[in-house]
Amino acid sequence: MKRIAIIPARANSKRIPGKNSKPFAGKPIISYAIEAARHSQLFDVVMVSTDSEEIAGIARQFGAEVPFVRSDKNSSDTATVGDVIMEVLNKYRELGEVFDRVCCILPTAAFVRPEDLIKADQMLTNEDCDSVFAIQAFSYPIQRCLI
Repeated sequence: MKRIAIIPARANSKRIPGKNSKPFAGKPIISYAIEAARHSQLFDVVMVSTDSEEIAGIARQFGAEVPFVRSDKNSSDTATVGDVIMEVLNKYRELGEVFDRVCCILPTAAFVRPEDLIKADQMLTNEDCDSVFAIQAFSYPIQRCLI
């Protein structure tokens, strides 16, 4: 079974400029997602999809692949994570690589642990589900998080 971890990290965040490369506890925040994916030993490929040379350099420094630059279309404010994942999978398919499992890890997921990824993989393998995603309880009315 061939597996890929995709970390979508575009450069031009409107709310927090440069958020994916900002330092967090002494390292660029994206490094935590890369390290968790690598240390889980689940993935044949850990890759970062980006439109930024700065982010690509950080990704490579921490052991991720950046085999191509994200398209302008999927670097826009209107592109979805799904659009980015499909672009990555299609690019790899053009290169002759097809994956059985895809894991998307957001670049700002600084608290993701290898154990979390392993547990999710076990759920996919052992339970009757076709996808797994993390959620967190929210102690306030959900509308408050939008204010």
